[in-house]
Amino acid sequence: MIFRSPEGLCEAHPAFAQALRRASLTAGLPNPRSDIDAICTCCYQGSATWGPGGKQMSQLKRAILSVSDKTGIVEFGKGLSGMGVEILSTGGTARELSSNGVNVTLVEDHTGSPEILDGRVKTLHPRIHGGILARRTEFHLTDLARIGADYIDMVAVNLYPFEKAAAKGVPLNELVEQIDIGGPCMIRAAAKNFERLVVVCDPADYGRVLDQLSTDKCINRDMRMELALKAFRHTARYDAAIVEELNRRFEAGERL
Repeated sequence: MIFRSPEGLCEAHPAFAQALRRASLTAGLPNPRSDIDAICTCCYQGSATWGPGGKQMSQLKRAILSVSDKTGIVEFGKGLSGMGVEILSTGGTARELSSNGVNVTLVEDHTGSPEILDGRVKTLHPRIHGGILARRTEFHLTDLARIGADYIDMVAVNLYPFEKAAAKGVPLNELVEQIDIGGPCMIRAAAKNFERLVVVCDPADYGRVLDQLSTDKCINRDMRMELALKAFRHTARYDAAIVEELNRRFEAGERL
């Protein structure tokens, strides 16, 4: 595994830093590289630096932005791009960003696979989900290289407006098209990998994420954990709304 510096590890765990140095030297590897499968679960984090007092931070090089609610997305994209973050995007989000002067890479260009099935499949691809779920270990890095993928460090996604469509009473065949598939998959994957990624599902959080990036050049673990919990709550509520509405309609005899 790769660390920026053994001295950069949390000050609360000097023994682990010393063990990593010894393992590197024993294996004949240049510091701070080691192929030993040892992780300090408190301190190890993928694309990381450590701030004052051993505070762990998450750096950002690549983000995927794909939103239905485009509130604030242009300003967020400009902020990220201005800090050197590469932005991957899809469909309407990509058009909104591009038309406002934000450089984007289309997801289909990143994956080499076009959108299919009238947009039902956009981001369900190993180069996207591998880039999100991968930890920064030699094994995962090798797997990513094998499929031509790279790390994704931020997922900023919000979901198709299912509840709004349900409230309007749209026909079932229209309603099912408002059941987001790719969005929840990316949100849950990023939230699961909070040790390395930042997941943002609420436009209200764009400002403070940019503020921390501007100040610290990275996102600390506390915010990553907080946003991961928010993301899981978001997808849980979304699924609960789908179950409730479909159950009501099925019981009333509505069919496609």
